[in-house]
Amino acid sequence: MKQWVRKLVDQLDMDWSSNSAAKNAEVTPQLSDDRATLLFILDVYNKNLFEVQNHSVRKVRAKLDTFAKELMNSDGEELEKILFRLRQFISSYRIDEVTYVQNTFDDFKRIIWDFADNLSEEVTAESSSEGAVNDSLEQLREAVESNSIEELRAKSREFIDFYLRHQTASNERRSKRMETVKKNLSTVKKQLMEANRSMRSDHLTGAHNRRSFDEQVKRYIQLNQLDHDPVTMLLFDIDFFKKINDAYGHDIGDFVLQECVRTLQESFSREVDFVARLGGEEFAVILPGCDATVAAKMAEECMARIRKEVFVHGNLEIRFTVSLGIAQLANNESPDSWYKRSDEALYNSKQTGRNKYTIANPPGIKSVA
Repeated sequence: MKQWVRKLVDQLDMDWSSNSAAKNAEVTPQLSDDRATLLFILDVYNKNLFEVQNHSVRKVRAKLDTFAKELMNSDGEELEKILFRLRQFISSYRIDEVTYVQNTFDDFKRIIWDFADNLSEEVTAESSSEGAVNDSLEQLREAVESNSIEELRAKSREFIDFYLRHQTASNERRSKRMETVKKNLSTVKKQLMEANRSMRSDHLTGAHNRRSFDEQVKRYIQLNQLDHDPVTMLLFDIDFFKKINDAYGHDIGDFVLQECVRTLQESFSREVDFVARLGGEEFAVILPGCDATVAAKMAEECMARIRKEVFVHGNLEIRFTVSLGIAQLANNESPDSWYKRSDEALYNSKQTGRNKYTIANPPGIKSVA
């Protein structure tokens, strides 16, 4: 089996056995490149799901896991049927996903349109009012030119009364308009803030998401180039998470993910510490001002806390462990290189027993410490 396929299978931690008798034995599927590629695509899709109407993340994740198992354990006509059902499911999900995104975008456009439309109405009303003022002024000028005291007196009185009414109405409109503008601006600001949080937060755990992580990695690299302070990345992976899902269901799996994030946030609680869920059961922590040695000490304290804690959900008492990869940012290192070294260190931890951390060597050295 090719190395990248082996790494993919190991990372999935999935129970591949198709019958209960085989479940006690170690079962590793022998995958072709085609099947491994399809499995990889499903795994990436699984890790980047978001809540869509009619398709909860939990249910979609369970569905994709089922497809993955079926695909790896089927051949011939049965495989064709599974692929057909998978195409139907992906097609249906993508349609609903696109519809959800489009509807959300349309709702936001409607708010902006209403705001612009309201301003347009106010501008039109103001222009109409100014036109009435100009007409009244023109009548006053004609009265001045008529050399008639009575007409001038009457037109002056009319203009003063009109102008007072105009100013009063104008002030009322202005006050009402400002209240409307403030209300609309408040609504737009709230929508923008919620959209920004939604784009950068993981819907299930409340941690930062992959997009926010990618942005922060670039930011920390830029800061490091200026101040040269150490900054270290930690990649966490919950050990045998797939087995937790299989044994207890995805509701408990979600609970474990939430508790893992809570523990990480409490363990890395400095204001500058950054905790993100990258997808599935993989998490990242970025520690500014910490070299690899300090980060490893903090990681060990966090791991020890997770090892001894019992996570209670209803009548269930759940324990789990995590594996880690640690990489301190090197000089002039790219975001991809920094993440890859952390990921390789994490892979080494999983391959050498799990429930441990591995510190990555500097770029250019293949082995990890």
